[in-house]
Amino acid sequence: MGLFNAIDIAGSGLTAERLRMDVTAENLANAQTTRAAGGGAYQRKEVVLQQAGGSSFSTMLTGAIGGVRPVEGARGVQVGAIVQDPTTKLVYDPGHPDANPQGYVEMPNVNPVTEMVDLISSSRSYEANVTAMQSSKQMFTKTLELLR
Repeated sequence: MGLFNAIDIAGSGLTAERLRMDVTAENLANAQTTRAAGGGAYQRKEVVLQQAGGSSFSTMLTGAIGGVRPVEGARGVQVGAIVQDPTTKLVYDPGHPDANPQGYVEMPNVNPVTEMVDLISSSRSYEANVTAMQSSKQMFTKTLELLR
């Protein structure tokens, strides 16, 4: 494992969690949007994260238990995709300008409580990655002090 791998892995986590927070904020901002750019109601978005490069966790765990070192280690996390949830809900509001002839309005499937939980989760994960990066930096600093 290289000297800066821990910082690279934490940095990839910071980038991924920041994007999750941005997408969650976009969902909250568009919770009542009935006319999106593509037509119809806004579609809730969700970030899909995946492992970046390296061996899978199970391969690395098996190798560590067996004493075999994997050829390539983990490289952090990356955004696999940003997917849209096509489901919407119908709300009865005959006075709304986007109401259909029956009086129903197609609304986004965005639950503010769920989005706030996702936002808090992303924020905590971001903070954990900052802490991991700071800890790595402190270990490197102490190692360099020992080598003087």
